[in-house]
Amino acid sequence: MSKLFALKGQIQNYAWGGQSYIPDLLNFESDEHKYAEYWLGAHVNAPAQLETGKSLDAFVSEQGAEALGEEIFDKFGRLPYLFKVLDVHDMLSIQVHPTKAEAEKGYARENEEGIPLTAKNRNYKDDNHKPEIMVALSEFWLLHGFLPEEQLKSSLKSTSELNHLLEVFEQSGYKGLYQHVMEESVERTNEVLRPLIDRILPKYEAGELQKESADYWAAKAYLTFCPEGDIDKGIYSIYFFNIVKVMPGQAVFQDAGIPHAYMEGQNMELMANSDNVLRGGLTPKHVDVPELLKHVAFEETIPNVMEGDLQADGLERIYKSPAPDFELSKISVQSGESYLKTAATAEILIVLQGEVQAIEGEKEIPLKRGEAVFAAAACQYKIEADSSAVLYKASAPV
Repeated sequence: MSKLFALKGQIQNYAWGGQSYIPDLLNFESDEHKYAEYWLGAHVNAPAQLETGKSLDAFVSEQGAEALGEEIFDKFGRLPYLFKVLDVHDMLSIQVHPTKAEAEKGYARENEEGIPLTAKNRNYKDDNHKPEIMVALSEFWLLHGFLPEEQLKSSLKSTSELNHLLEVFEQSGYKGLYQHVMEESVERTNEVLRPLIDRILPKYEAGELQKESADYWAAKAYLTFCPEGDIDKGIYSIYFFNIVKVMPGQAVFQDAGIPHAYMEGQNMELMANSDNVLRGGLTPKHVDVPELLKHVAFEETIPNVMEGDLQADGLERIYKSPAPDFELSKISVQSGESYLKTAATAEILIVLQGEVQAIEGEKEIPLKRGEAVFAAAACQYKIEADSSAVLYKASAPV
């Protein structure tokens, strides 16, 4: 029985998505929809489909250790990761993810309180943590953790409308500063931020601001989330957090507690199979400030932009992280080269550039850009290319 299958994912249409990247990747005509994410996984909300017609979640559930391998099956009992292509056209909400232990407690508590899973005020959709890693497919911009102390002081000093927060930070640290703005009244937020927006918006609209500047993203966030009505508190965070630029092939890992937000560009994202998000602004969705404050890592973050570790075969570059749920790698194959692998656990591969053949024994699956395969545990396969090709692979450390 074959262990290698062509795989078709599912598109997610969210308001922040673009209109061309994913349609171009998957080779279909775009319409008025926003195409934000392409999911390749076994998440019950949007499971990928095998060439047999069976959904991936059903296949993994039926096959168990045969699909996942004994170690990953015993540890997780399911496919532990969700693999995605993202096209970030407009900024995403500021987010923090809970630890595994806190997710279990929060999920159980909200179940006991009788809050429906679909309720807008629900914080915990499942009992899992949600660490995630991304590799940029284009120039990519994100917010990632609090600025180091001196840089944060400099940000508050150089932004006249935020000068009053310098004393708060010096006296109460990261937690005191963040709590101060997140708990202040809507009226006070408008009073503080309106002069800031009035000052930077003309510069943004005239094209005078650079993307390295917090003013650029604050102006864009204002136009995206609050051109009418109250000003979103998330705009404060743009001046508190690291603004990180990631180039194609570079990676960033987001662990539990690190506040972050994707702002612009395309990436491959691999995460634990969870939907637990605590939001900190830049969103019309529910923001539970007391719950959010329990989970934020109130400390400086030095962004770690990873280049990945090139393997001995010279073809695979692995982006290592502390997450036990997943491992992301980039595979570059030239004409005449073969990437040979025996899958230790379930793997998903998608072609981002060129054309390849995925081969298992006598079975050969031709793959063009945007097409994917699923390899079950113990599958012996190889990837061959007629010309230069690039694939990304999701797996789990075994």
